[in-house]
Amino acid sequence: MAVIGDEDTCVGFLLGGIGEINEKRQSNFMVVEKDTSTADIEECFKRFLTRDDIAIIMINQIYADRIRSTIDKHLLPVPTVLEIPSKEHAYDSSKDSILKRAHGILKPAVRHR
Repeated sequence: MAVIGDEDTCVGFLLGGIGEINEKRQSNFMVVEKDTSTADIEECFKRFLTRDDIAIIMINQIYADRIRSTIDKHLLPVPTVLEIPSKEHAYDSSKDSILKRAHGILKPAVRHR
């Protein structure tokens, strides 16, 4: 599991025991601060996608919005990308890439008579 989020989100998950550093000394979390660039978030996300030890990437939706095109290109089931709310920003299901895809798959076909 990996987390990309604000300090409060990352600390919460770290206190829950998900924080670790692999044999290459890479952590499984990124604390996004005010001055963190979109490029840095995207680079971290792409790095998490390539790691064999990560099956789920949780990202605050506010930061997912900043790298939406990259998230939308990720179509593999693993690692699964979960967009989560932050303390300051509520979750908006209409923006969630996975929910959009699931809705497209599960949406019943409209029958015309």
